[in-house]
Amino acid sequence: MSGTTPADQAATHEHDGPHGYTDRKAEYLKRLRRIEGQVRGIARMVDEDVYCIDVLTQVSAVTKALQAVSIGLVEDHLGHCVVDAARQSPEAGQEKVKEAADAIARLVRS
Repeated sequence: MSGTTPADQAATHEHDGPHGYTDRKAEYLKRLRRIEGQVRGIARMVDEDVYCIDVLTQVSAVTKALQAVSIGLVEDHLGHCVVDAARQSPEAGQEKVKEAADAIARLVRS
Protein backbone atom coordinates (compact mmCIF):
# COMPACT_ATOMS: atom_id res chain seq x y z
CA MET A 1 0.00 0.00 0.00
CA SER A 2 2.55 2.56 -1.01
CA GLY A 3 1.45 6.14 -0.75
CA THR A 4 -0.91 5.45 2.13
CA THR A 5 -0.48 6.49 5.71
CA PRO A 6 -0.81 4.09 8.65
CA ALA A 7 -4.16 5.76 9.43
CA ASP A 8 -5.33 5.07 5.85
CA GLN A 9 -4.27 1.45 6.19
CA ALA A 10 -6.05 1.08 9.53
CA ALA A 11 -9.25 2.41 7.99
CA THR A 12 -9.18 -0.36 5.39
CA HIS A 13 -8.95 -3.15 7.97
CA GLU A 14 -12.08 -3.08 10.06
CA HIS A 15 -12.72 -5.44 12.93
CA ASP A 16 -15.96 -6.01 14.79
CA GLY A 17 -15.79 -5.92 18.56
CA PRO A 18 -12.77 -5.18 20.75
CA HIS A 19 -9.30 -5.41 19.28
CA GLY A 20 -6.84 -8.06 20.39
CA TYR A 21 -4.81 -5.51 22.34
CA THR A 22 -7.78 -4.10 24.28
CA ASP A 23 -6.90 -5.95 27.50
CA ARG A 24 -3.35 -4.57 27.34
CA LYS A 25 -4.22 -1.09 26.05
CA ALA A 26 -3.04 0.73 29.19
CA GLU A 27 0.26 -1.17 29.09
CA TYR A 28 0.80 -0.31 25.42
CA LEU A 29 -0.03 3.35 25.98
CA LYS A 30 2.39 3.52 28.91
CA ARG A 31 5.16 1.96 26.81
CA LEU A 32 4.42 4.22 23.84
CA ARG A 33 4.49 7.32 26.04
CA ARG A 34 7.86 6.21 27.40
CA ILE A 35 9.11 5.75 23.82
CA GLU A 36 7.72 9.18 22.92
CA GLY A 37 9.77 10.67 25.75
CA GLN A 38 12.85 8.83 24.53
CA VAL A 39 12.36 10.23 21.02
CA ARG A 40 12.04 13.76 22.44
CA GLY A 41 15.26 13.09 24.33
CA ILE A 42 16.99 12.08 21.11
CA ALA A 43 15.83 15.30 19.46
CA ARG A 44 17.27 17.24 22.42
CA MET A 45 20.54 15.34 22.05
CA VAL A 46 20.78 16.32 18.38
CA ASP A 47 19.85 19.92 19.22
CA GLU A 48 22.63 19.97 21.82
CA ASP A 49 25.18 18.43 19.42
CA VAL A 50 25.70 15.29 21.50
CA TYR A 51 28.27 12.83 20.14
CA CYS A 52 26.75 10.87 17.24
CA ILE A 53 27.45 7.42 18.71
CA ASP A 54 25.57 8.36 21.87
CA VAL A 55 22.60 9.49 19.75
CA LEU A 56 22.73 6.25 17.76
CA THR A 57 22.72 4.25 21.00
CA GLN A 58 19.50 5.96 22.01
CA VAL A 59 17.98 5.44 18.55
CA SER A 60 18.78 1.74 18.91
CA ALA A 61 17.05 1.63 22.30
CA VAL A 62 13.91 3.27 20.85
CA THR A 63 13.94 0.90 17.89
CA LYS A 64 14.10 -2.11 20.21
CA ALA A 65 11.29 -0.72 22.35
CA LEU A 66 9.09 -0.22 19.28
CA GLN A 67 9.91 -3.74 18.10
CA ALA A 68 8.77 -5.10 21.46
CA VAL A 69 5.46 -3.24 21.13
CA SER A 70 5.11 -4.56 17.58
CA ILE A 71 5.69 -8.15 18.63
CA GLY A 72 3.11 -7.79 21.40
CA LEU A 73 0.56 -6.40 18.94
CA VAL A 74 1.22 -9.24 16.49
CA GLU A 75 0.74 -11.79 19.28
CA ASP A 76 -2.49 -10.10 20.34
CA HIS A 77 -3.72 -10.00 16.73
CA LEU A 78 -2.97 -13.68 16.17
CA GLY A 79 -4.46 -14.77 19.49
CA HIS A 80 -7.62 -12.72 19.18
CA CYS A 81 -8.46 -11.35 15.73
CA VAL A 82 -7.19 -14.31 13.70
CA VAL A 83 -8.71 -16.88 16.05
CA ASP A 84 -12.08 -15.08 16.07
CA ALA A 85 -12.11 -14.82 12.27
CA ALA A 86 -11.19 -18.50 11.89
CA ARG A 87 -14.13 -19.40 14.10
CA GLN A 88 -16.42 -17.45 11.75
CA SER A 89 -15.23 -19.17 8.57
CA PRO A 90 -12.10 -20.59 6.97
CA GLU A 91 -12.14 -17.72 4.46
CA ALA A 92 -12.32 -15.05 7.17
CA GLY A 93 -9.51 -16.81 9.05
CA GLN A 94 -7.35 -16.93 5.91
CA GLU A 95 -7.96 -13.22 5.33
CA LYS A 96 -6.76 -12.36 8.85
CA VAL A 97 -3.73 -14.65 8.49
CA LYS A 98 -2.84 -12.84 5.24
CA GLU A 99 -3.26 -9.49 7.00
CA ALA A 100 -0.94 -10.65 9.79
CA ALA A 101 1.62 -12.02 7.32
CA ASP A 102 1.62 -8.71 5.42
CA ALA A 103 2.08 -6.77 8.68
CA ILE A 104 4.95 -9.04 9.73
CA ALA A 105 6.56 -8.59 6.32
CA ARG A 106 6.37 -4.78 6.76
CA LEU A 107 7.96 -5.09 10.21
CA VAL A 108 10.77 -7.27 8.90
CA ARG A 109 11.51 -4.82 6.08
CA SER A 110 11.64 -1.84 8.42
